[in-house]
Amino acid sequence: MTYYRATLGDTQDYPPLQGRAETRVCVIGGGFAGLNTALGLCERGQRDVLLLEADAIGHGASGRNGGFVFSGFSRGEDALLRDLGPARARDLHAGTVRAVELIRARARRYGIDCDLVDAGVLWVNWFRDPAVLRARQRLLREHFDIDWRWVPRDELRAQLQTERYHDALYEPDAFHFHPLKYAHGIAAAAAGQGARLHAHTPALSLARAGAGWRVRTPAGEVQAEQVVLACGGYLAGLHRRVDAGVLPIATYVMATEPLGARLQEAMRTRAAVYDTRFAFDYYRPLPDTRILWGGRISILQRSPDAVRRLLLRDLLRVYPQLDGVGVDFAWSGLMSYARHQMPQLGRIEDGLWLAQAFGGHGVAPTTLAGETLAAAIAAGDEGWRAFADYPLVSALKPAGLLAAQLEYWRLQAADAWRDRREHIGAGRRT
Repeated sequence: MTYYRATLGDTQDYPPLQGRAETRVCVIGGGFAGLNTALGLCERGQRDVLLLEADAIGHGASGRNGGFVFSGFSRGEDALLRDLGPARARDLHAGTVRAVELIRARARRYGIDCDLVDAGVLWVNWFRDPAVLRARQRLLREHFDIDWRWVPRDELRAQLQTERYHDALYEPDAFHFHPLKYAHGIAAAAAGQGARLHAHTPALSLARAGAGWRVRTPAGEVQAEQVVLACGGYLAGLHRRVDAGVLPIATYVMATEPLGARLQEAMRTRAAVYDTRFAFDYYRPLPDTRILWGGRISILQRSPDAVRRLLLRDLLRVYPQLDGVGVDFAWSGLMSYARHQMPQLGRIEDGLWLAQAFGGHGVAPTTLAGETLAAAIAAGDEGWRAFADYPLVSALKPAGLLAAQLEYWRLQAADAWRDRREHIGAGRRT
């Protein structure tokens, strides 16, 4: 059981599909990418939409993530500049900035009670050298017209009661929220405008049927003019090239017991936090005084007990004063990565669309994806071609999974060596 599932509250029921259905657009996947596509179509007046989810709404990464809502992609801004040049990189990145605002606006418009905390995000420096912060701050300002505020060490340590960090950048337009409540909120908004949603309805096969597509389910089938595949890391086995294009990578999350006044011993800010290492910690205070803590990347999903042990050790490394704190929830979940670290988004065959591989940085990009595909299907907009430099390419499994794990270990070791070297140097100076 995740913290999000335990605190979801009453939600609308979406029954399994029974019998035969016809629709203009069939969306497969009830996570953020699929839900945003369905809602985007409804908002554009295209309400003949049917969505299939193999489990419950938001079952996958959309209902298991850290709840951070900020701009950008898994692929860094410097890499976008190298790939696309300044103008195209800026335009693509700007789509995620607009997506952050759209999420905030939809929460207001549809009255979605998703524990939204509009307090920004801190990117804290694990290392002493401020160069990585200064370089990113300058790059964002010069090429993307984004200004992240510098937070000096003394100010940071007044907010986060730890000596672990050295300076930070503050992203003021970011926020954090309860992602599963938001997923159910946008699902209800789509259903309220006419979309038909069916949970606990896995798509078993996908085949051409005349000018459209036929999707078979356990107790029925769907005849659709167009299909959107939005299955993320929980592969549906419907299209060989689509499944081959993504690496399902696990990450881990836990939520402590309610800390009450003890929360102030560690965090005196409502902002969410992540650090500058490759395998960074990410965490945030919850409205009930818990700390939600996530981190690590692996090709392996772990048991809740194993996740609890790993992440509690990570938390105490930063906040040793919380020794003895209990952990009420711990879970793992699958993110979807592509080799190029960017979403695979667009049309892959006539009438067949794809949105996957958001790489653990997906709340805003999935919203952008939904808007992009909705505009394409409803109005013939070709904005999806902006992602053409990041096509559907093979992830080279199973070798790709092993390579991803080895690369993670290499970068983790590099971070550990840099950390050790800094501490040795600090000891010599004292």
